[in-house]
Amino acid sequence: MNYTKKRWLILAASCLANLCLGSIYAWSVFASSMAEYLSALHNTVITTGDLAIVYTIANSVGPITMISGGWFNDRFGPRKVILIGGLMFGGGTLLSGFAGSIGFLIVTYGLIGGLGLGMAYGCTISSCVKFFPDKRGLVGGITTAAYGLSSVILPPVITVIVGQSDATFAFKIIGIVFMVIICGCAFLTEKCPEGFVPDGWTPPVESVKKTTGRDYNWKAMLQSPVFYSMILLLTCGAFCGMMIISQASAVASGMIGMTAAAAGIAVSVLALFNAAGRLAAGWLSDRIGRINTLTVACVISIFGLLFLYFSGAGSVVTFYAGIALVGICFGAFMGVFPGFTADQFGARNNSVNYGIMFIGFALAGFFGPTIMSSVYAADGVYQRAFLIAVGLNVAGIALTFVYRMLSGRQRRKEQAKA
Repeated sequence: MNYTKKRWLILAASCLANLCLGSIYAWSVFASSMAEYLSALHNTVITTGDLAIVYTIANSVGPITMISGGWFNDRFGPRKVILIGGLMFGGGTLLSGFAGSIGFLIVTYGLIGGLGLGMAYGCTISSCVKFFPDKRGLVGGITTAAYGLSSVILPPVITVIVGQSDATFAFKIIGIVFMVIICGCAFLTEKCPEGFVPDGWTPPVESVKKTTGRDYNWKAMLQSPVFYSMILLLTCGAFCGMMIISQASAVASGMIGMTAAAAGIAVSVLALFNAAGRLAAGWLSDRIGRINTLTVACVISIFGLLFLYFSGAGSVVTFYAGIALVGICFGAFMGVFPGFTADQFGARNNSVNYGIMFIGFALAGFFGPTIMSSVYAADGVYQRAFLIAVGLNVAGIALTFVYRMLSGRQRRKEQAKA
């Protein structure tokens, strides 16, 4: 079988699956209608803030199944893992349509759906990275961009469905559709053969030297100081993106004075630049190197945060410049890190290794929004949160130099053993 050609079909199927999985970013569309439904059902006031715990849990549990599902993917291939993940994600969404309480939603959407999301998402990315040793950065960018584009494409569709019925019906129909699509995509995927090399491609001599002896399992990875520099770098780099994304609409309306409709457009603009950053940085990292690309991303992010810091009522231009730059740089980290992890610790166990590395993103997803909310509650403005994020990007730049030092030391040890 010619996997050099078939890998493009596997990539397309993985991207389609990720487009469905990224619907988690459309939670806010469900939340307002669901809050109204539950309020009427229980004759009490339930707000979207009360439902935020559902979204938080769905995002937080992903690394659990990224790691466990990754173990099965590395050994048996992606088909069954994506199939089970699709059944869980689609099934959890479907069951959410029968919810009569917040607790029910936590179980169905938060736990079942979130665990299914982590299982399928981690598998699609790591499998594609294995099939494209010649384009790891670009493919990491493409697969994660498909996930990110959901926040642009799906909310208007879901809004129409919710508007013509309600959130419970939307959960049911979308759950069924996504279950069918993701499970169908699973049957188009295959396990990458050991040592696969695309036709017509020869690994560069320098690349071979750098990866000599690298085939780390998760235990060996955790024993490497390089891992800790990388996961801290991911947390610092993803922090500002998760912080801004969590409250982009509130910042646009409260800080800039935009209308609800204009704030919605700002959220879509942020999502578009996020997706563009994943593609652009993935492509760039194949040419100038992963760590150089991430260094550039941290620097650009600082400028974006400073634009936001100096924005105020009516500062539409600086606000858009800020969210565009932050979106690009957040996307850069999400697009580069799958290939970065495979480069550093080998492709064979990358599903598990990247799942563990993804904990850095989960930490950013918790602390970013939490600090943003805490600062606003204390100060009544967001400016101090932007400065905190600038500080973390400066720390990120410092970590890129720590990584270079530790990686060089590790490479010399590997080559001495070879």
